[in-house]
Amino acid sequence: MNDLSLIASVTLIHLLAVMSPGPDFFMALKNSLTYSRKTGIYTAIGFGLGIAVHIFYSLAGLALLISKSVLIFSIIKYLGVAYLLYIGILSFISKRKDISVKNKTQLQDISAFKAIKIGFLTNVLNPKATLFFLSLFTLVIKPETANTTLLIISIIVVLNTMLWFTLVAIFFTQKRIRVFYNQYQSWFSKAFGGVLIAIGLKIAFSK
Repeated sequence: MNDLSLIASVTLIHLLAVMSPGPDFFMALKNSLTYSRKTGIYTAIGFGLGIAVHIFYSLAGLALLISKSVLIFSIIKYLGVAYLLYIGILSFISKRKDISVKNKTQLQDISAFKAIKIGFLTNVLNPKATLFFLSLFTLVIKPETANTTLLIISIIVVLNTMLWFTLVAIFFTQKRIRVFYNQYQSWFSKAFGGVLIAIGLKIAFSK
């Protein structure tokens, strides 16, 4: 497989993976609708930074070590579960906030740092992401792959993540969608919380 076809293959594989609904998607949706488009975009940046960590330890050969060590993988797994359950419970019990698009001054937003941190922790503590990058760097990307190609792939994968979830934030913060969300915010918050809790429990009990 030459470098161009490898880059194209990895790009397609990652796009399909990142577009599949999971913890990142529901967290992006939650932050975009609960707070603002800007917060959703900062959350997307956090996801990208989390991806960069996965790439780093995969290139360093640590992904194989993590996959072979039940203890290390279990620690990552249950930290991720605890974080998803924590965010999910907070969302489930949260009270309604006024996020009317006609009166943005009433919006109670969170800081860029907090949004990035939420995105980063959601992604970097996702054990499925660990397994994905382990598979990617052992089955698709070979040890003899040129460093330049690896750098290009790494940049594309990080940018793919940030751009996709930026699009999610932009789409779901359209005026009509926000107005609809504002009318049923408490129900949506409980739904998002329930989904995150369900994902956390599914990960916890998966082998």
